[in-house]
Amino acid sequence: GDAGERLAERRLVGLGWTIIERKWRVRGGEIDLIALDGDELVFIEVKTRRGHPRGSAEEAVDGRKAARLLALGELYIGEHPEYAECVWRVDVVAITLDSRGGIERYSHLRNACVSG
Repeated sequence: GDAGERLAERRLVGLGWTIIERKWRVRGGEIDLIALDGDELVFIEVKTRRGHPRGSAEEAVDGRKAARLLALGELYIGEHPEYAECVWRVDVVAITLDSRGGIERYSHLRNACVSG
């Protein structure tokens, strides 16, 4: 949860991204991080798992979750006209922790959710 989001944020900032929102919430859900990757707006879903008993972190973003993230992105842009002309995408950061809480695996899937 929060630890994974902080880790993802540190890595993204290290890549030169600008975080503009954390835990943006509306009635329909939440976007973990919203950032600018250059001039591209990115909605980031962070999934953190400890071990693999419930499947990989990437597997947690199924078709239904992807559709919700895309809808939330549309809502965000509707509420923030300053980004109306931005190209945007949804990325997934998947983190798997070992039994001691160390990073076993970190992956960043760009443009992980597509409409249509």
